Amino acid sequence: MVAIKKFIRINERINSPQVRVIGSDGSQLGVMSVQRALEIANQQELDLVEVASAATPPVCRIIEFSKFKYDLEKKEREAKKHQKQGRLKEIRLKPNIDEHDFETKVKQVVSFLKKKDKVKVNLFFRGRQMEHLDLGRKVLDKFIIDTQSEGQVEKSPSLEGRIMSFVIAPK
Repeated sequence: MVAIKKFIRINERINSPQVRVIGSDGSQLGVMSVQRALEIANQQELDLVEVASAATPPVCRIIEFSKFKYDLEKKEREAKKHQKQGRLKEIRLKPNIDEHDFETKVKQVVSFLKKKDKVKVNLFFRGRQMEHLDLGRKVLDKFIIDTQSEGQVEKSPSLEGRIMSFVIAPK
């Protein structure tokens, strides 16, 4: 994911002849020339920052630029916090897995599902195990039954090369 930074025009970089100005206290100062708005900003020792370039005329605010930039970054961080990260966890199995190891893997998957993560279960076949795909299928079917209370199968088991896999999503 690439963050695209929007270029913000300040002070002399504002290239519109007329702007709508908002004062440092949030009050509307009206539509005026950029030179007049810059004079007012300089009197208050603040910057003239273009906040809405798409509006007609563009909206500018008299504010300290570093504070404005900080507030923008703070809003972005806050918005990021509330985004749901769709994570995919992976579990690796083999067809000749022991009962206790199997139960441990099931507990691990259930804990991932409780945290609202998707889980991809991969069953690896090695060497002659490829002749007994039915054993691997039984292991995966048992896995699906044991995790049915917490999740539902999103992608049914399928064989891709030497790996049989499926995806479980939280309910």
